[in-house]
Amino acid sequence: MSRRLLAAGFSRRQILQVGLMAGGAMLSASSWQTAQAQVNTKKIGYIYVGPQSDYGYNYSMDLGRQYVEKTLGVETTYFDNIPESAEVERVMERLIRDDHGIIFATSYGYLDHAITVGQKYPEVSFLHAGGLKLGANVGTYWADSDDAIYLAGMVAGSLSKTGKLGFLGAFQIPQVLRTINAFTMGAQSINPEATTTVVWTGAWLDPPKEAEVANALLDGGADVLAGQVDSPLTFAQTAERRGAYVVGKDVNVTEFAPKAWLTGASWNWGPMMVDLVKQIQGGTWKPEFVRGTLKGGDVVLDPFGPAVPSEVQAKVMAVKEQILSGVKVVWSGPIIKQDGSEVVASGVKLPMETLESMNFLVKGVIGSAS
Repeated sequence: MSRRLLAAGFSRRQILQVGLMAGGAMLSASSWQTAQAQVNTKKIGYIYVGPQSDYGYNYSMDLGRQYVEKTLGVETTYFDNIPESAEVERVMERLIRDDHGIIFATSYGYLDHAITVGQKYPEVSFLHAGGLKLGANVGTYWADSDDAIYLAGMVAGSLSKTGKLGFLGAFQIPQVLRTINAFTMGAQSINPEATTTVVWTGAWLDPPKEAEVANALLDGGADVLAGQVDSPLTFAQTAERRGAYVVGKDVNVTEFAPKAWLTGASWNWGPMMVDLVKQIQGGTWKPEFVRGTLKGGDVVLDPFGPAVPSEVQAKVMAVKEQILSGVKVVWSGPIIKQDGSEVVASGVKLPMETLESMNFLVKGVIGSAS
């Protein structure tokens, strides 16, 4: 049994079920090790759904790639702007034909394609960003940003004068719903009447539409913007121009919105990626659900901007210490849905399986989860 899975909240029964799913029609772990020894694990491919230079999600993944290259002295290749369609299978096969033995498939919608290609090329190791499926040679990695975005929500709740927060979401998937909910719960821990209005853009990166949505949210009374699209640049700069505040996501963009910047939650993929590559190269890797944390340094609470008073900073940092010590658990009940029904009772923790399949929004969020 994987201690990482157990630590992540999976039950032994869930782990067994996943193991059976992974092993049913595919290779056994020992077969993977035999096949994997025949490929070049010093050539590593990365696939991004958006531009590598987006200064957001894809850029964060590329910073991880650069860290891997520098730390391990390996050769890496990346392809960007690859859609979550059969097109990504063509790119995976191109990397494999060019002798890449490890592939990081970094977008949420690549998982089924990675499993399909993985069955065809059992000697290659695939590492997919998030998701609750495994293959005999396909594992997933992710870093839970909920804790950091909860803390950022506390700052938003403290600085907002209207109590109205605006959020730009790309798609109604669990990872984005988690961010919205954690952000809102953090704000409500300061101001119980705070609300978050969500507008879905329908794209990971669409700067014109993001600017339109950001302006509409501000026109509607929001005075703090947050979001989960591929890059926070557009809504951060919109907030800067409009005299509002912004909470970042994925990458610290303080320099682009110095007056608006409050704080944010940024990824730090490099050390996790290095660890996974080392395991593959050493023949010890097994497909599993690897999940990083704020405590582990895989996610960072970004530095506070000059607009954040010292007493607010102190309050947030005190809660951060509670989270790091385990005294405070963000996903602990009571958690209430928009319709007033209870998700989980007081003191009960949401299991990882529920978090990774989240399909609801909490009370105080204005918008649709589906």
